[in-house]
Amino acid sequence: MPRWGVARNTTVEYRMARWFLRRLTALGCAIAVPGTLACGSSSRDESRSAEPERPRSSAPAVSDRARLSPNPRIVVLGDSLTAGLGIAPSEAYPALLQERIDGEGLKYEVVNAGVSGDTSAGGLRRLDWALDGQVKVLIVALGGNDGLRGLPVEELGHNLAAIIERARSRGIDVILAGMEAPTNFGSSYTTAFHQVYPDLARRYQVALVPFLLEGVAGIESLNQRDGIHPTPEGAKRIADNVWTVLRPMLR
Repeated sequence: MPRWGVARNTTVEYRMARWFLRRLTALGCAIAVPGTLACGSSSRDESRSAEPERPRSSAPAVSDRARLSPNPRIVVLGDSLTAGLGIAPSEAYPALLQERIDGEGLKYEVVNAGVSGDTSAGGLRRLDWALDGQVKVLIVALGGNDGLRGLPVEELGHNLAAIIERARSRGIDVILAGMEAPTNFGSSYTTAFHQVYPDLARRYQVALVPFLLEGVAGIESLNQRDGIHPTPEGAKRIADNVWTVLRPMLR
């Protein structure tokens, strides 16, 4: 899995740019001036997955299996990509991770703590809920909405650092999943945004998934009609990306 650095593949760059432009269009956004977005209501598509992400007021419910199981938990803290917007809960990548864990006879329960529309700040606010119970591993998959909205990179870094620190203070292992920002905000913003993830991974010595959507973003056949959220097949690719890092920790 290649790391996203200064020298990036031009084909991947094109796919990423197209993916983020589709995401902006789905949210009814237009570029008013360089680095500034004007967003209005998007046209409603007949597909559920075409609706823009809307933050929920409450945290997602823990499944009965995870709630009743005595096994330690693996919590996936994320946004709609984690929640599985537009696909069945059993098709979202946290559920696919559970299948792989079960298939190898490992005794862990995966908790899908994905909330559509969530930013890194939102994830930090609900972290105490997410870490309830016997949590052994926290997968942090946040930042996509921060980049989409052009939120300050410093805030992203601060929020993710606070999440890592709080989890580590409880003896929880952390996996940080990287994201990328739209190219619309300029190279300085996208470069700084990209660098947040490897910098935090080195600073706190946590495991890193370089890019959560590696092999998925910008590939039409692996995304739903909105061009934003993965299809079931795309979710399998995401599960592959995470499993590569998660499996050695569990073994």
